[in-house]
Amino acid sequence: MASKSLIDQVKQIIPPLTGKLHKGQAGRVGVVGGSADYTGAPFFSAISVLRVGADLSHVICGPSAASVIKSYSPDLIVHPIISDETSSSSFKSELEGILQRLHVLVIGPGLGREDSTQSLGRVAIELAKEQDKYIVLDADGLYLIQNEPHLVKNYRKAVLTPNVVEFGRLCDSMKVPKDSPPDQLAPLLSKAFGNVTILQKGANDVISNGDRTETVDIQGGLKRVGGQGDILSGVVGTFLAWGKTFEEKNNETSIRKEDIPVLASVGGSNITRTASRIAFSKHGRGVLTSDMLGEVGVAYEEIFGSSGEKGFKGNL
Repeated sequence: MASKSLIDQVKQIIPPLTGKLHKGQAGRVGVVGGSADYTGAPFFSAISVLRVGADLSHVICGPSAASVIKSYSPDLIVHPIISDETSSSSFKSELEGILQRLHVLVIGPGLGREDSTQSLGRVAIELAKEQDKYIVLDADGLYLIQNEPHLVKNYRKAVLTPNVVEFGRLCDSMKVPKDSPPDQLAPLLSKAFGNVTILQKGANDVISNGDRTETVDIQGGLKRVGGQGDILSGVVGTFLAWGKTFEEKNNETSIRKEDIPVLASVGGSNITRTASRIAFSKHGRGVLTSDMLGEVGVAYEEIFGSSGEKGFKGNL
């Protein structure tokens, strides 16, 4: 498990539940993804945003996915604005207004690898950068980055969450030698991207912004279910939303703003791995991603406890 001092740092960016917050002040996150073939991925990401404690979760997806995702949960706000016929300019115009209401964009779960949807993912990244938003890139969002790494290079508010295969492709794209010492790969890849935060998923999760590297080795479930990465992306997105509020309201703090993506990733990794362990202990080989969803809040309590609810001391 991460050290107590590291967990204490993560706790500092968690907003307090004082009863005085207005709707949206505890986090507003959008997930860009979802197509006719992939409705589960954006759902798992977006619903995890709420399960860990954000207020509002939006899904920006295709019309064919929208009705399905709405049927999964009425708690999600769904915007069916992605399609093969959508032009980049019209998508940017519609997304711009949505993004102004958000703290973070998670880009990639179920987005698809077609040229049309990848081009809209590109627009989402560029628009998020224009608005100085935090970004989480996973799945098909990472496919876009491996082909166009300039989109996030030197943008330190981005977090990339590759699995072993995606990590290897990113290393190839950035010409990072894959025979480097294993504990140096994530820092090397981060530096190649200009100190973008890398959350390298594996037996242990390695998180690095090139200057600071943390390892999360807390036990997870023995079965790695499809969709677990989607949950991780949503939970990291929530911690980044909390970090955005913390950054804006706390000028005098020992937490450097450059470290917020690392701390958000540490929080997300600990919660996701713990939720996986708890779900596996109940369901064994038959565990499903949906079984993990109900354990996200339990995992939060186990990692952060009631003191995690007190959050930082700044004003919201």
